[in-house]
Amino acid sequence: MSFSAEWDSIYKARHQHTAWPWSELVGYVRRYGPPSLAGARVLELGCGSGANIPFFLSAGADYYAIEGSQAALDVVLQRYPELVGRVVLGDFTVDIPLPGQFDLIVDRSSLTHNTTEAIERTLRMLAQRLVPGGRLIGIDWFSDRHSDRQFGRAQDEHTLTDFSAGQFVNCGNVHFSDEAHLRALLADFRLLALEHKEVQNRLSPEQKVFASWHFAVEKPVVEQA
Repeated sequence: MSFSAEWDSIYKARHQHTAWPWSELVGYVRRYGPPSLAGARVLELGCGSGANIPFFLSAGADYYAIEGSQAALDVVLQRYPELVGRVVLGDFTVDIPLPGQFDLIVDRSSLTHNTTEAIERTLRMLAQRLVPGGRLIGIDWFSDRHSDRQFGRAQDEHTLTDFSAGQFVNCGNVHFSDEAHLRALLADFRLLALEHKEVQNRLSPEQKVFASWHFAVEKPVVEQA
């Protein structure tokens, strides 16, 4: 698998068992997702322990997810046994092991934990699995202005690994984008929104900066001649 296998250890240690939907993802879905989620086919990449699932189920979405950690998957299926066969174990950088096309695909900081090559390959697959006019929303794709970037070892031009300090210790691959690189990654889609976020911890001696990108894109509709 090309994604960071270290995440299974993180979930086994219960360090990432977030239980409440990410507000920025909810806001983006409400602004840039389908007009109604009721009956919409939604795919989440890296659902973790299922923080966003209550939001999608309460809205009536036809929800699916691919998760790379068996430990996280076990938590999700214990909470939501009705999602057996819909939330599956897999490496979404290699295959999308779920049937059909989707109206909306969402990713909150999962695909960004991969190499440039793996991200490019995944985006090509996602474009194929979106319906024409379908939307892809990415939340917290790490920015090259993130202060912890300095602690990693280069894996490729935009990906670092083996962090010696900071929030990415033992997290495997972490991909950092500047605006030009992110626009290049998303070039096959129509860009609907692109926002850069920086949060500085003014109480830490180093005044660390968390920096990331939020975006929403649309698969172009090809008009018939």
